[in-house]
Amino acid sequence: MNANLYCLLTSRIPLDRTACCIETHNGLYYSWDDLEHATAKIANLFKSLKLPKGARIAVQVDKSPEALMLYLATIRAGYIYVPLNIAYRQAEIEYFIGDAQPAVFICSPTNFGWISKIAFQSGTTHVFTLGQDRHGSLLARAGHQNDTFETAVTNADDLAAILYTSGTTGRSKGAMLTHGNLASNAKVLDEYWRWQSNDVLLHALPLFHVHGLFVASHGALLSGGKMIFLPNFDCAEVLRQLPRATVFMGVPTYYIRLLADPLFDRTACANMRLFISGSAPLLIDTFNNFIQRTGHTILERYGMSETTMLSSNPYEGVRIGGTVGLPLPGVSIRVANSVEGHQTETGDIEVKGPNVFQGYWQMPEKTSEEFTNDGYFKTGDVGLFSTDGYLSIVGRSKDLIITGGYNIYPKEIEEFIDGIEGVMESAVIGIPHADFGEAVTAVVITKAGTVLSEKEVIAKLKARIANFKVPKQVYFLAELPRNAMGKVQKNLLREQYSK
Repeated sequence: MNANLYCLLTSRIPLDRTACCIETHNGLYYSWDDLEHATAKIANLFKSLKLPKGARIAVQVDKSPEALMLYLATIRAGYIYVPLNIAYRQAEIEYFIGDAQPAVFICSPTNFGWISKIAFQSGTTHVFTLGQDRHGSLLARAGHQNDTFETAVTNADDLAAILYTSGTTGRSKGAMLTHGNLASNAKVLDEYWRWQSNDVLLHALPLFHVHGLFVASHGALLSGGKMIFLPNFDCAEVLRQLPRATVFMGVPTYYIRLLADPLFDRTACANMRLFISGSAPLLIDTFNNFIQRTGHTILERYGMSETTMLSSNPYEGVRIGGTVGLPLPGVSIRVANSVEGHQTETGDIEVKGPNVFQGYWQMPEKTSEEFTNDGYFKTGDVGLFSTDGYLSIVGRSKDLIITGGYNIYPKEIEEFIDGIEGVMESAVIGIPHADFGEAVTAVVITKAGTVLSEKEVIAKLKARIANFKVPKQVYFLAELPRNAMGKVQKNLLREQYSK
């Protein structure tokens, strides 16, 4: 039996193939037939390029239905999809291209000049463009291809995607997810969250992240339902479309902004079946205020790039604020201390299941370090279980910042700051933020005789890295606090600047 993920995601296509699969905010309609034919054309284009088995196709484009079809065409053709955040700048793209060595890179037309130069110099053979308004060389070339395609035969352990994720040391790591990993999670969530063919997903999440690409899109596709595609989260547009939807997924920031709008009330949510939150902790005040305002209880869940979804508050049953619910069927979650596998009240969260990734791309030693001898993946999060089995995330053992649902690796930002003329060293921390969950904050030590301003540091960083990584505040100190071993005590910095 063909284990290609595309076969699963399109296994419940309605009998009426002209039924709407995707509708955009500005009135474009895509039927299931459109989805089938468009993915076939793109898959045929890739096949015509004579790409080697296991070729990576890296993508950095704005969100659009065609971008989703590009992803589906990639896995349908049996290649490996590598989504990249649209905010990444030159230094980051250079790293990802050098590490993933994609055979094909697809970017937005406005970035073709500088990205193609990097890609061709690194050995990438083909660079195409795809714009948000359906223009670009990818669709122009694919338009000449046949609109039927025999989906490639893949095994469950064949790679479907590589997602670059943050860590505590070194550069970003590529988490290798297989067709089996993604299929198993899609099937579990389909049943656990009670997806139905008459569901309408209001899709406001980005497509370069697990949440929007796999959790949201897979759920709607597998159900045979419909998606209303928004290019990004816009509170007014969400409120306009919400009465037509039944399912909405977002990061906590989305819910905070909806609650700040007086038009968001029970009437706006009258047709809704399910609100889901993830990618960052949901404040208990937001959880409670949402219930009071709408009559709906947000379902919070827990997952990672390396594992997709791991736990969820129940669809039927009590959803407890401040927790990420119960382990999903087939997933084993344990809380352990430094003695491998020893259960403890609060400790490191370790997980095992068919959804857990195969390891980090070209990092066998790092992969080995992140798994226990009995096969559990060390998530780097710290948590505890309640007596009734609900999991709470109480912190992170890895030095990671989560802002607006995005994972940020402090060391990477520190390296860029330290490269600024006049900077001796720096420390980047996350401090609580009402809107984003955590705000990236930098503490900078300058060299003797150097005068730098917060504005200068931020401006230099904005030219080099994604905006969501740029510190919202920069503080200057004479020296960083250190312990007896010389390690910077970031906990003291967090305490100081969180007041």
